Amino acid sequence: MTPEIEAFHDPVTSTISYVVHAGRGSACAVVDSVLDYDAPAGRTSTHGADRIVRFVRDMALDVQWLLETHAHADHLSAAPYLREQLGGAIAIGEHIRHVQAIFAPIFNFESTFAPDGSQFDRLFRADETFSVGALEATVLHVPGHTPADVAYVFGDAVFVGDTLFMPDVGTARCDFPGGDAHLMHASIRRLLALPDDMRLFMCHDYPPDGRGPCWQTTVAEQRRANIHVNDTVSADDFVAMRTTRDTTLGMPTLLIPSIQLNIRAGVAPPPEANGIRYLKTPLNVL
Repeated sequence: MTPEIEAFHDPVTSTISYVVHAGRGSACAVVDSVLDYDAPAGRTSTHGADRIVRFVRDMALDVQWLLETHAHADHLSAAPYLREQLGGAIAIGEHIRHVQAIFAPIFNFESTFAPDGSQFDRLFRADETFSVGALEATVLHVPGHTPADVAYVFGDAVFVGDTLFMPDVGTARCDFPGGDAHLMHASIRRLLALPDDMRLFMCHDYPPDGRGPCWQTTVAEQRRANIHVNDTVSADDFVAMRTTRDTTLGMPTLLIPSIQLNIRAGVAPPPEANGIRYLKTPLNVL
């Protein structure tokens, strides 16, 4: 069955979240949801996530899955809030354990934190399949941006996370801890080996001057026109470009708060003795 897809663009973080379903009254999955975060105030809100809540309720959908393509470094996940409001299981690729093992010591997480992925309701293996009502999905492990990135394939639709951007933007960075440009190229070529007419849905769009936000393209269009990784670009040329470009990029604005929550499946750290939850800023580390 061809899935129906509703996109929700968050202009603050340039993120696109999705609801994947088979029509009114069907089961659905939410992909890469966003929790609003006011960094100067250290305050979260649910304005963006509530748009998803309203759509799901208006369509009488049954949320079965709250899917993450990876532990995002540019926005906080709203998955726990959506689970509370709508139900569903929070899921991510099993290699999140690797990312937890990297970042838990950097933020000196509490001794009871286990880097075993148990904070999530489900860890998917590479190439595992699962169902969303009448829809069947496959999990592709696509490391490179992080060690744990996955893409979700629903029929003719692929949610690529941060592995690819729109053709005129290119590809995501590979310089985060555990990132690898060689692996990124191999992951992208795996995605671009899918049929030409497969629909690819981006997690982010950073449009160049002259166009508005977009988030849907095809395998054929990426192979023809992606400025970083079209069919004329060799693996060595991609790695050289990506490595050089990454040295010029600044730190994502929300990396420090995002990683601390997102490797916990979007849940804030436990409260301290005064009842307040805190995020930490490691000095001269990242």
